[in-house]
Amino acid sequence: MDTPDGLTITGDIAPRAEEVLTPQALGLIVALHRELDDRRLELLEARRRRVEDLAAGGTLDFLPETRHIREDPTWRVAPPAPGIEERRCEITGPTDRKMTINALNSGAKAWLADHEDANTPQWSAVVGGQLNLLDAINRNIDFTGENGKHYALKPDAELATIIVRPRGWHLPEKHLLVDGRPASGSLVDFALYLATAGLRQIEKGQGPYFYLPKMESHLEARLWNDAFVLAQDFLGIPRGTIRATVLIETYPAAFEMEEILYELREHSAGLNAGRWDFMFSVIKSFRTRGTDFMLPDRNAVTMTVPFMRAYTELLVKTCHTRGAHAIGGMAAFIPSRDEEANAAAFAKVRDDKTREANDGFDGSWVAHPGMVDLCTEVFTSVLGDRPNQIDRTREEVQVTAAQLLDVASTPGDVTEAGLRNNISVGIQYLKAWLGGLGAVAIFNLMEDAATAEISRSQVWQWLHNDVTLADTGHQVTRELIDRIVEEEIAKLPGDPADYAEAKQTFLEVAVADDYADFLTLPAYARMP
Repeated sequence: MDTPDGLTITGDIAPRAEEVLTPQALGLIVALHRELDDRRLELLEARRRRVEDLAAGGTLDFLPETRHIREDPTWRVAPPAPGIEERRCEITGPTDRKMTINALNSGAKAWLADHEDANTPQWSAVVGGQLNLLDAINRNIDFTGENGKHYALKPDAELATIIVRPRGWHLPEKHLLVDGRPASGSLVDFALYLATAGLRQIEKGQGPYFYLPKMESHLEARLWNDAFVLAQDFLGIPRGTIRATVLIETYPAAFEMEEILYELREHSAGLNAGRWDFMFSVIKSFRTRGTDFMLPDRNAVTMTVPFMRAYTELLVKTCHTRGAHAIGGMAAFIPSRDEEANAAAFAKVRDDKTREANDGFDGSWVAHPGMVDLCTEVFTSVLGDRPNQIDRTREEVQVTAAQLLDVASTPGDVTEAGLRNNISVGIQYLKAWLGGLGAVAIFNLMEDAATAEISRSQVWQWLHNDVTLADTGHQVTRELIDRIVEEEIAKLPGDPADYAEAKQTFLEVAVADDYADFLTLPAYARMP
């Protein structure tokens, strides 16, 4: 395989890999790395400094230095691009072959093809997922499974529009070295898609569309915008062809929504309320600040609690004021054979999507094809034949920094049941992740890296803040956690020894004195 000067591929070159590891795609990775990687690392260092400031008693607020952007009523983002004018239901999931077909056929308007939280960065998945996307766009993906079931794409006009989510800025790609240094996982996923399947999307009348995860500032959005400009110039395609929706899923980003839209405005496709990672970021940002930022059991934190309500109201107003789509959060429920459980869960999802549609969101997410019809129905009841409700600017909404920071008003308790659930989910998910699965059905919910992050972060926060469990009166201690870990593993199928590596990784990120920024970083170090 021909590779550009300075690029080293340390992963295996599987059959057909050269179809996505093309000279043009690899050349783009090198160009992006050399131009942008130093800035990426500087921005990651800025994240670390902010955490130190918050631990020392600092806070988050709207930025005084960007007030002029927020107060300028004249600017707007680009109009909706072909294929994403209407987004009333979007489905999410990893890019394995079966999911690719099922998601595209699901009836959803768009598919978040996930190379991040619902995926694992095994080298085979990094390359294989890109091949599946290319095959889907070229309509070469039909196959018959081991069970004899045939999977085939519907006609193009009936397929969901592909929106790729690359990895976050924090994750490296250790199998691609540029000038001896690991490339950014973000830029690798972006470049491989853009230079192969993305160009085919343009030929088919749509474009290369992306979901950008886990950003913490408008400066990180500026870095993405610079990557888009460089890549479009490199490939000879018009600026503005790329469009990106940003997940507002970190606490700091909630205070910079307008600035993030502004930085990406010619490439912007809106904002998404990434609710699960947002909860994780709340804990992560203020984990040492005691009861004022102590969340109850994760399943008790609904979207109607004060600080979450403020966050979503502000997101809709911000998007619609600037002409952008506002996309709601994930419905993680997975239908099962338990009719009673299904009925209760469907009612909760209906209530959740009804609230979002009535609040002004233009669409929302589901994790399973079985939820697409419900989500579509709810949004259609509000939208009718309109593709969106961007014209509803929610001028009556006024959200303050204090409201966004009002975690203390969240009702609910910390219980042993919640602690056990966090431990069990965390270990089960990490076992699957280390084995190559990034999205796993656990207790009838689709768990991904975001929900696993909440689970392990709550355990860390409760342990290091000497929390007492409301239902048992026991204090959360290392001894209690160790005992529950063993008890929960004993309930799981298979030999307890099968969970040894997952257990070790979980404890590394859940009880250690030093808090790991992301559980995927030490887990990735354990991957070949």
